[in-house]
Formats: sequence, C-alpha cells, structure tokens
Amino acid sequence: MESQQKKKTGKGSPSGKVWLAGAGPGDASLLTLKVKKWMDEADVIIYDALISAEILSLIPDGKEWIYVGKRSGHHCVRQEEINQILLREAKAGKNVLRLKGGDPFVFGRGAEEVECLAAEGIPFEIIPGVTSALAVPAYAGIPITHRDFASSFHVITGHAKEGKKIEIPYDALAKLNGTLIFLMGITAMEEICRGLIQAGMDENTPAAVLEKGTTARQRRLVSTLARLWEDAKTFQVQTPAIILVGKVCTLSEKFDWVKNLPLWGKQILTTRPRQNSSRLAGRLRELGAQVIELPSITTKPVWPNEVLGTILGSIREQESEQWLVFTSPIGVQTFWKQIRMLKMDVRNVFLPHVKVAAIGSGTAKELEQFGVFADVMPRTFCAAALGEAIAGEAAPKSRIVLLRAKQGSEELLPPLKNAGLKVEDVPLYETVCKLQETLKETIEKQQRQGEIDLVTFTSASTVRGFVQALPGIDTTKIRAVCIGEQTANEAKRYGMQIQISEEASVESMVLKILELAED
Repeated sequence: MESQQKKKTGKGSPSGKVWLAGAGPGDASLLTLKVKKWMDEADVIIYDALISAEILSLIPDGKEWIYVGKRSGHHCVRQEEINQILLREAKAGKNVLRLKGGDPFVFGRGAEEVECLAAEGIPFEIIPGVTSALAVPAYAGIPITHRDFASSFHVITGHAKEGKKIEIPYDALAKLNGTLIFLMGITAMEEICRGLIQAGMDENTPAAVLEKGTTARQRRLVSTLARLWEDAKTFQVQTPAIILVGKVCTLSEKFDWVKNLPLWGKQILTTRPRQNSSRLAGRLRELGAQVIELPSITTKPVWPNEVLGTILGSIREQESEQWLVFTSPIGVQTFWKQIRMLKMDVRNVFLPHVKVAAIGSGTAKELEQFGVFADVMPRTFCAAALGEAIAGEAAPKSRIVLLRAKQGSEELLPPLKNAGLKVEDVPLYETVCKLQETLKETIEKQQRQGEIDLVTFTSASTVRGFVQALPGIDTTKIRAVCIGEQTANEAKRYGMQIQISEEASVESMVLKILELAED
C-alpha cells in the first residue's frame, strides 16, 4: 500500500502523503472508520493537545509520534512550525496522519495546513471529523435545532488571531432566531454575553457552558445570557468548553440521555495485552464508560519454538494419557499460529488419548473457536485450582504439557508434581512492557487529578507491566478490579485497593465494575 501512496514532488524526489483528519471531541466511539484505518497504517502521527488519552491509547505500537500542542511548561508549537513539520515528514517519504481535535476545517487551521501542502505539491486527503459544535451539545441533551425554538445554528470562534481583538458581528447574531455556538470562547465569555445584550438580544435568553463534552469529565451549566459569566466563575469552568446561546438550552434536562448509561462519567483504564483488549473495552464503552486501553504489556511469540515442535511431534509416539494445558486466550491464539508455522497437522495432535484443560471460561471459549472443547476447567479460575483440577482427573503418570507464557505462575506446578504427573513447561510467548512517553505523561497526570476511576487487571503480569510502565503512579490510590486471587495478590503488593471478579471472564469483570459504580 505504501508504494501506491508515494508521489513525485516538484523536486523529483519521492514523497509521502498527508491525511488531515478530525479525531472528534474526545469520545473514541466517535472516531470515523477512516481515521482509525490511518491510525493503524500511517508511519507518523502528528497530533495536538485536544486528542484524548482514550484515542491516543488506540495508536498501535511502532508509530512515530510528534506532539504539536500546548503542554504545561511548554510553549505551543506555532502554526508555521507545524506546517514545516508536515512538509518535512512527507518529503521524507512517510505517510503522515495529522490528527486534530473535532473537525480539521472547523476553526482547526486545517485550511492553512492544506494550503502549505498544496503549494509544495504534497499529496493529501481530508478526513472530516465529528465537530464539538454538534457533538458536545448532543451529549449534553441539547439539540441545536428544534422546530419550536431554532431553525438554524451558527458556529462562531471566540478566539482571536494572535495580537488581534476578536471580531464578532453581534448586531447580526442578535437578530437571528437560531442557536449560537461559540468555540474557544471561554476567556472572552463576558465580552460575548455583553456584546449580544448590547446588540439587542434579550438578557434572559437561555445560555449554557458545556465543559469537556463527550468525555467522562463532561459538565453542563445552564443559565441566562445576563448571568452566564458570573455563574461560570462559581462553576469554575475549565477548558475545553463551548458556549451555547438559544432557547434550545432549556431542553438539556429533559433530553439528558447520558445519565441513563450505568457507567457514564467513569474513566476506566484496561491493562489487558493489546491483542485481547478490544472486547472488554467495547463492552465498557457500550455502558457509557470512557476507556483508556493501556497496553501495559504486549506479547512477543517465542519463535522459532523448537521445544513445541518436538513435543507435538512426539504425541503420536506415546499412547499413554497426555494433557495440553492452556492458561490464557493469548496462549490459545499463539499456539494455533505456531502450529500453522510448524506445518503441523492437528489430526496428529488432538488424538483420542490427548485431553485439554483451560484455566477459565475466556480461555475455554477461545479454544472453542478452533473446535476444541476443554475436558477440565476449574471452578475457581486461578493457576493453583487448575493444577488441582488436572491432578484430580489425570490418570497416574500422565504427561502434562503446559502451553503458556515464558514466566508462568509457579502455583500451577505443585499439585501436578505432588500427584506424580510428568510436567513439561512450554513457553509460547513472553510479555514485554512499553508505553509511549506522551501517553505515559497524560495517564500519570490524570491519575494524580483523580480522573481515572478504575484499573482492570487480568493477570499478575499486567499488574507488573502497569507499574513498570507508569513509575510516577501512586499505586495506593489505584482502585483495581482483578481476575483471580493471584492477580489480586500481585496488586496488593503495590498497595492497590482490590476488588476481585467472580469469574475469569469479561462479563464477570463488567458485572463487578457495574456493582462498584453503584456505590
């Protein structure tokens, strides 16, 4: 695909291409399919301060990140410099995703960047995004048009170009019978309200400030044009926020739909390996949560895997009972990939004298995807219980093959060895901890500010990976939802506040999270 995107620049050298994309107002569920595609396929991602941690966490490993927004203690990167970065990266032959909050052409300076690219002959595409002007009011229960209240809407910037005063046509706006939406206008709120009143708009006209819309920290203030800026001081409004003026603001309480989502207002950080993260994250988002999919651990296959090949090749040679033991869905997936890579016929593996054990329902369901049904699954989904269950079912001197991570739980071994069973431990993959620096800083800041409500852990290795990846986190403030006693014990080592799901499954974790949300 990359070669198809290259084009000659005016200087005769091959260039990449730029996708100028809107990431929406913060909720990752509002990302378009096309933006997600280029988050996955671009070589470099150039992004600004309005991209939420939830969206940043969806960027795959191996991408080059370039931050061009404003960060505490750092000056904002000037637009001219951003333009030069886009040109530099594209001329280096890279596919560049320029990721902006909202929509790139709605007060996002997208036109200035396109103008620069066009002048240099750099190929580009525009990917529209969901603008905060529409999405934020909708999440606050405010329709920007309604036949009884407003037949039009008008989007105005409340932010002036550097060194200049904002120029808003108050006289024209005051005469409109529509909804006025001011973006980037919080610092000029008093001036905007006074300007509309002085232009003849009724001071009792409903008005609202919508803060951090579509995110877990969304807040709404509904007032009147005359009182809005004073009420906003008491409300302690923070950016990003938008100002709405119009009769439709009175519908906010009646149409407040997000409050009916059981996990609305909760930001949850999941620490499953990236390969397994989406199902849990998707379920939590359906229930209203904002989810940061933190890949505190990623998995790296052990390959070439000569030990696996030797053991599987010997299964036919031994007629006594043999067990294949799986301790995670990732282990199941890796096993089948490596069977294919070994060109091993499954008919030579799953023979009548071969039995299968799974640590829990999630692992068992993953096996079922490949037509294999577990003979044993413990009632308690942990390594020790799995060992005891196998020891209770296996024939004397059976061969037990453990197919799992390189650093698997030691608790699985004692019940098997005490029963006189022959155990062979085959590592299929190892876990690696890594986290992009900007995402790390963002998460650590949110945790300090109390903006992360829960963290989920599905294994002891995810706990260790989380702590290693985020050394600045105060682990004693973490409310952890864990699968199994072993995972919980690891979390307790770091002083975390522990809750344990009833079963080792996504649904059981979700039920526990719902239970905690009601407290």
